[in-house]
Amino acid sequence: MGQFHATTICAVKKGDDVCIGGDGQVTMGETAIMKNGAKKVKKIYKNTVLSGFAGSVADAFSLTEKFESKLDEHGGNLKKAAVALANLWRSDKATRNLEALMIVADREDLLVVSGTGEVIVPDQPFVAIGSGGNFAYAAANALYNNTDMSAEEIVRKSLEIAAAICVYTNDHISLEKL
Repeated sequence: MGQFHATTICAVKKGDDVCIGGDGQVTMGETAIMKNGAKKVKKIYKNTVLSGFAGSVADAFSLTEKFESKLDEHGGNLKKAAVALANLWRSDKATRNLEALMIVADREDLLVVSGTGEVIVPDQPFVAIGSGGNFAYAAANALYNNTDMSAEEIVRKSLEIAAAICVYTNDHISLEKL
């Protein structure tokens, strides 16, 4: 059996609106679509934090689970939880090289957390990861800076554009917003 991959996640923070979305495709290896309707985005920590993952599905579930426990430990403080998770990764050989990326967001912050223990604060109030991440990011950039679209509209349209270009991204889009 090959490696399973989950694909494109996009998040936008615009004013008080925060939205994260993902496509539904899970691909095995280079040639087989294993699932069309996977849900890779969810609300966590008392519905105050959005999370979405891309990468190896098993690693992404592990990443999400560990992040949720760090959020609990840090009373829902997104930055502290992300840094604690990064520190855990660097010190734990078993989980040091998880092949996954996660976007997490609350009303204040938008972060990318990697399975290699990095926490990245994007330069812009939008970010995208995964196979179609560059396509979704380019679309989000254009839409954010040149339209009056809401965060949700930008995320949906950016993922639709990525799905039209990237073979590892489909148009079964799931959204969560704060």
